[in-house]
Amino acid sequence: MTTATAIKQDVTACILCSRNCGLSVEIENNQFKKIKGDDQHPFSQGYICQKAARLQHYQQHADRLTSPLKRQADGSYQEISWEQAIQEIAEQLVQIRNTHGGTAFASVGGGGQGNHLGAAYGRQLLYAMKSFYAYNSLAQEKTGDFWVNGRLFGSQSCHTTEDVEYADYVLFIGTNPFQAHGIPNARDTLKHIKKDPNRTMVVFDPRVTETAKQADIHVQLKPGTDAYLMSAMIAIMLKEGLYDQQFIQQHTHGFDQVKQAFLAVPIEEYIQKADVSVELIYQIVRDFAQAQRACVRIDLGIQHTLNTTLNGYLEKLLYLLTGNFGKQGANNLHTMFIPILTNTDERNPKYRRTVFHKMFPISGFFPPNILPDEILKAGEKRVRAVFVDSCNPLLTYPDTAAYEQAFQSLELLVVVDVAMTETARMAHYVLPAHSQFEKWEFTGFNLEFPKNGFHLRHPLFKAQGNSLPEAEIYTRLLEAMQVMPKQFPILSKIAEKDSANTAYLAYFAALGANFAKNKKQIPFAASIVYRTLGKTLANDAASTALLLPLCMQYAAQHYKAVKQAGYVGNRLNLGVKLFQTILQQRSGVVLSQHDYADVWSLIAYKDKKIRLAIPEMFIELAQLKQQSLTLTDAYPFILLAGERRSYNANQIYRDPAWRKVDAEGRLRMNPEDALSFGVETGHALQCISEHGKIQVTVELDEGMRKGVVSLPHGYGLRYRGGEPIGPQLNRLTSTQHCDPLSKTPYHKYVPVRLERLST
Repeated sequence: MTTATAIKQDVTACILCSRNCGLSVEIENNQFKKIKGDDQHPFSQGYICQKAARLQHYQQHADRLTSPLKRQADGSYQEISWEQAIQEIAEQLVQIRNTHGGTAFASVGGGGQGNHLGAAYGRQLLYAMKSFYAYNSLAQEKTGDFWVNGRLFGSQSCHTTEDVEYADYVLFIGTNPFQAHGIPNARDTLKHIKKDPNRTMVVFDPRVTETAKQADIHVQLKPGTDAYLMSAMIAIMLKEGLYDQQFIQQHTHGFDQVKQAFLAVPIEEYIQKADVSVELIYQIVRDFAQAQRACVRIDLGIQHTLNTTLNGYLEKLLYLLTGNFGKQGANNLHTMFIPILTNTDERNPKYRRTVFHKMFPISGFFPPNILPDEILKAGEKRVRAVFVDSCNPLLTYPDTAAYEQAFQSLELLVVVDVAMTETARMAHYVLPAHSQFEKWEFTGFNLEFPKNGFHLRHPLFKAQGNSLPEAEIYTRLLEAMQVMPKQFPILSKIAEKDSANTAYLAYFAALGANFAKNKKQIPFAASIVYRTLGKTLANDAASTALLLPLCMQYAAQHYKAVKQAGYVGNRLNLGVKLFQTILQQRSGVVLSQHDYADVWSLIAYKDKKIRLAIPEMFIELAQLKQQSLTLTDAYPFILLAGERRSYNANQIYRDPAWRKVDAEGRLRMNPEDALSFGVETGHALQCISEHGKIQVTVELDEGMRKGVVSLPHGYGLRYRGGEPIGPQLNRLTSTQHCDPLSKTPYHKYVPVRLERLST
């Protein structure tokens, strides 16, 4: 066998969901030859689902970008040099900033689709543009939850997790972990719970999902009634005294206000709204409250439906009132190694709002629902320039037509991506990034407790074409915009001489002195460290240099837990030891080993107590009585938009050949509903919302409630510029159909009608 065709063994991680399972791979001719689970990964331990095995379809496909592109007057694209692209973009950005101010610029995406390391570099562009508009998918899905966390725990950066694998009693509400994962080794974990007679799994879902089929109890509620059902469950707890009085007294404030608000809930009326058994719900509440170890796992099923933010409050009260917090088998907080979330409480006047919607940031992010209006309707202070990174908003954000109109009106649209996406085809400039397996990357969702982990992924392949990693792209832009120098001779010289043996003391002292003298350079620390200290790291690992200060900060904050994870060092060098280990361990590392009692130290309030009473949520709770769930004759069905299935994922897969089944992304519907239209599996219908219409292919599914239909996300891509393959869901959704507080879209509650196609 020649060197050119030699098979290489290596390890990496999956990039398709937040679990980022470890992968053991065989590589031949700069491509994946075989992919399986990595037994050495400290968390997934060899687990893998069928989607990860198809990653060659991401790495090698016809839509890969290989050179910077500039759109011409006729709409075509011309290849240009990096020097021309960077200089022209920088000049236009500076001109827009100097003429119109920071409100004229917005970033979209960044850190999306499993592409996390580049986000730290891309975020700097906001500072360079004097902007605060960061729009991303987290703000389309999770910010209602983050807002509630801020009120309960004192900071929106406090984030909860759940010990499903150790719980005796689990409530899965609006989630299908068999397909969506989100819990450790999901399918194995579900199997273990199912087989154990001493453990109970309860699933709340309008559809008989793969998880529901394994459950002890499936509560097949009506779509949009989650808030009614959960508020009734909390009222039952309070009415029957099924709460943990000792826990509440020791760890919380505001219980009396909660009790007063929920005792007004009409229990049976609200359960009946959900169209489920009253007796069954009483039994579930009693068993959950009396379990030794119980937890709640939720997902987009309650975060993308009516009463989004209220749902987040209610699901947390279920485990907090029963004392299922801060112990094994319950819900807990966790440490955050990568500072994804910040605390931007709207009550703080320093956090500015958007021009048109007057929307405030949550955890530092703005919701994609409002961006088209901020571009089209904000007058002189409108958004005029947008940078899109690792994201495809034309397909993944609500109201595709509104995004098309808004993006067409921009003075500057730049897309940084691996592929020629639908959004890239509208851009003025398209900048090709290395794929996630051609550069240093990391898995950014480190959400575990008491053990937390981190996986730095080493490059596997030689980069294709004339692409660059995001660290280099954004650093060149900042240099061209003249917000940071191109050279730091003193810092670079010290970096060359300093080393891990000295804990980089001289380097960081010099860096601090540089920032003291040049305060305007502080926001660009990532690129400065990249240009100086990064150049001293072996194996072209310059972009990982920013992890060193994060390691030092993490080790200082969680010194005992890092030591308990096996790291040897003192308070001066422990962070450096952690950084060295992260660089060396190709299968990932355990960052920290906490005790369950440490949960209380992670609460941001000074007294370390949870604030149960949230006045805004009491108002929304009271308004449930006036809310109507009655459908109209014009739109008699509810569409659950964005279902996770066996062969859909985030949009990094563009070649439809990756799907082994469900190539069309079929509309699932109850056979009785199908009978009324005279259609069977494989037949076509029009799916029409108040906002738009698409053609769909039918699949009969007895697990669907009557009057409810579902479609998967991740379809509708125009591979190689062809026709859309599968449903473009966001032709049906509206930017206005969303939660009033967080602006999270109601994707799981879209009223539609179905029609036969005219012959």
